[in-house]
Amino acid sequence: MTFMPWSDAIAVGIKEVDEQHRVLVDLINELHDALTAETLDRGAIGHVLEGLMDYTMNHFIMEEEWFERHNYPDLLEHEAMHNHFTSTIMSALTDFEDGQHLPYELMEFLKHWLLEHIMRTDKTYVPFLQAHGIT
Repeated sequence: MTFMPWSDAIAVGIKEVDEQHRVLVDLINELHDALTAETLDRGAIGHVLEGLMDYTMNHFIMEEEWFERHNYPDLLEHEAMHNHFTSTIMSALTDFEDGQHLPYELMEFLKHWLLEHIMRTDKTYVPFLQAHGIT
């Protein structure tokens, strides 16, 4: 069973954002699979975690550039949420690179945060961006 299945219910309706969110969901599932494998492969876990960090940062940069370009009124609040998420992943990555194990709670955090962020926060910017020609 997939840890975090993709659902059209979490699609926001902006093609590029939905494609990127789907990749983030896939990366979270890949990390879950690596963490729950019969034999833990620290190299594979580290690789997926680094990929998740990189991809997340690039996704957030794209959103924030759109917000800045179009003067999105909630830019600062949205950036603060992004910063919280990336600092949590960076902290987990640093701990992992220092030899610690990733707590399973990290998976629950990733799943919960991404679903909540998409459903409650990202969906609120959709009408604004669509009104500025981003579809």
